[in-house]
Formats: sequence, structure tokens, C-alpha cells
Amino acid sequence: MRDTEPVEVARSAAQDAKRAARLLHAAREARLAGDRSAIAPRAEIDASWDRVVRSGIDPAQSPESELLEADEIEHRRRGTALSEVMPVLRQGLGSIAEAQQIMVVTDAEGRVLWRQGHSAVIRRAHDICLEEGAAWAEASTGTNAIGTALATRAPLQVHSAEHFIRALHSWTCAAAPVRDPRDGRIMGIVDISGPASTFHPTALALVGSVAGLAEGEIRTRHLVAIERLRAVAAPILCRLGGRALVVDTHGWLAAVTGMPPVDRLPLPKSLRPGRVWLPSLGMCRVEPLPGGWLVQVADGSSDGPPRRVVLDLSRPRGLTIHVVSPVGTWTQRLSPRHAELLYALALHREGRTASELALDIFGDPTRTVTVRAEISRMRRHLAEVLAHRPYRFGEDVEVEVVHPEHPADLLPRSKAPLVVAARRSAEPVEAV
Repeated sequence: MRDTEPVEVARSAAQDAKRAARLLHAAREARLAGDRSAIAPRAEIDASWDRVVRSGIDPAQSPESELLEADEIEHRRRGTALSEVMPVLRQGLGSIAEAQQIMVVTDAEGRVLWRQGHSAVIRRAHDICLEEGAAWAEASTGTNAIGTALATRAPLQVHSAEHFIRALHSWTCAAAPVRDPRDGRIMGIVDISGPASTFHPTALALVGSVAGLAEGEIRTRHLVAIERLRAVAAPILCRLGGRALVVDTHGWLAAVTGMPPVDRLPLPKSLRPGRVWLPSLGMCRVEPLPGGWLVQVADGSSDGPPRRVVLDLSRPRGLTIHVVSPVGTWTQRLSPRHAELLYALALHREGRTASELALDIFGDPTRTVTVRAEISRMRRHLAEVLAHRPYRFGEDVEVEVVHPEHPADLLPRSKAPLVVAARRSAEPVEAV
């Protein structure tokens, strides 16, 4: 009797799995028909199905997508730090993938850049276009571990009929995002996929752990690179006067002299050597270093501060400040709160104390801590535009406010007393 117990347990588990698959399939078909079944899928899958239904993906469509060209795949591989940690990913998942599944690594758009694993599974993967260069974002392939992990920014396992496209129901997959520890952005997804019969509940934990190891490796490499850059920077900064700092190509600080240290310096996407206007520092001279940049602040530069600022409040969902400087222009998107504060300063060119701004924005002059914190955040990017003691736009800065066409659309969700008063004063007066 004892010899048959494992067989009975396996048979019972298989029957439970088939029953669960039937119930899940029924729930999915009910969703497609616009109904709600008594058995609901997991919350993550339920939300994904809603997104996919709204996007108009056909559950009967093929998962095929137009593949990237080989040179484009290679270009994307070279442009991501994931290429540096592929040995970690292969070591962590390669042996499992070789046994019965495949390991897939994508970029932040869900495009497959690397793939390896069991040869028979790779052949089957060709039938569902799970190959290098294919698109596996939700918008292309519906609910799947890669695309849904990208959409939710969290690890996820998708099994059998949880996939939206029927052609994927014979597959199971577990995926986790890999984040760049330098800025928190998702670099891509690591995934293991295989036939539905290879489903194992620990797969998701394994993939998440390996993704964490990859992030740790990137963090370690970054710290080593910063230390190397710091060694290069030290003798250079010793010879310089004034304010200067050395940052890596992502703006992370390696060394500084003549000014308080910052964690990270916001850099333009296309930074070049020479004279450059940086919003947080003003006019600077930038020179390349091995692995980074030397940034010298041009104190007392004859170019002076920006001459003109345009506070654009014409579009409630596109609030911006546009700065015209001696060497060009740049635009900064604004949160509604920062737009309110800048609008108050634009109306009061003589300046406002923290207490006065708190009254303008909150109707409560005691909320100075909040005001100071918000102004401090803005000055990280607008230091050469905003002055303080009192808070104001610089004396040499011309300020223009672009209002919406209709007064009621001026920061329409704002309850700031100053903004409410401005909307009311602009309303037409009815004849008595």
C-alpha cells in the first residue's frame, strides 16, 4: 500500500491542476464575453486582462511579431548594462533552463535580446515567436510574464490559461524586472519559460533572486567605477580653484571641491565638452575624463544668468517652465504644486517670504516647512533662476506667464487662495 502512495499523490495533484486549469479557462472565457464568473483569476491577472481587453488584442491572434534586425539586437545588447551581468543570469538560471525550460532576457521595451535553454523547448518556442528580437510587451502579446512584469514593475508568474492569447495556454513562465540600482529604472526582464507541464511554484522566487543578484553585480561595478574615477579626479581637483566636481557619465558624484557635495548632478542627454548651461549650476565648463566628466562652475561668468523665463500654464496636463539662457534654451516640466509656487512668485516680483507663500498656497501662514521643502526641490533645477531671502525670480530675469484661453482653466484643480482669486478676477462681470 505504501508503494502506491506516491503514485496516488501525483495523480491527485495532476487532477487538481487540470481542474484549476478548467476553472481558469472558464473565468477567462467569461471575461471575454463581458461576464464575471464565480471563479475569479488572481488580482494581477485580472487587472492585466482588463488592460489587454481595452487595448483591443484578439485572443485568437498569433503571438508573432516583427523581429528586430540582427544589427539592431546587437546594438541594444551593447547599450545596456544587462550585457555585463549575463554571466550572473546564466549561472543562476542556465542549468534549470537547459534541463526543461528556456531563459529569456529582454530590454525595457520587452524585446528579447538573449535566449538559451533546452533545445527541444527552443524549437517549440519558435512556434510562439519567443525568439531573439521578438516583442513581448503586453501591448504586443497580451498577458504574459514578461509583458505583465514590465507593466506592473513587479515579479510575476503566468501559467497556462492565465495567458490572454490562446496560443500560449500550453506554456508557463515566470519573470522579474532587473532595475538599474543607479537610478531605479527598469533595464529589462529576466524570464524562464517552458511547457505548462514544467510549472513549479518556486520558479518565481528563483527568478526574483537571480534578478536581485544581477542588480547587486551592477551596483558593485558602479561603486568600483566611481572609486576609479575618484582616483583620477583627486590630483586634478587639487590644482583647481573655485567650484568644480567630477561625475560619472550618469551624473553620480565622484569628487567635489569648493561647494557642498550632491549625490547626483542632472546632466543633459547629449553632453559635450565645452561651455554648457546646467540648470542646477549655471554656466559651466565641461571636460571629459576616463569614465566621467570634470565640471567647472564658471563663477562670475560674463554671460550672466538666463534673461527670460516663460511659465506656461496654458495646458493643465502640460505645465512647464521654459528658460532662455545665453547659450540656448531648456524646458522643465512642473508638478501642480510647483506651478502654483512659481505663479505666486511671478505675480509678486518683489519676492515672498515662506509665510507669505504658505498663505498664498494653503491659506495658512504656518505651513512654512512645506513651502521651504518645495522651493528647495525646485532650486535643484532652477538655482540660477530663483533667488531667496525672500523667495523670488532673479532681478535680471524677464518673466512671462502664459495663461490658458479660459480663466477657469488656470490650474483648474488648484485650491490655492491666490489661484482661486486669480480665476475669479478674470471672470467677465455680468451687467445688472
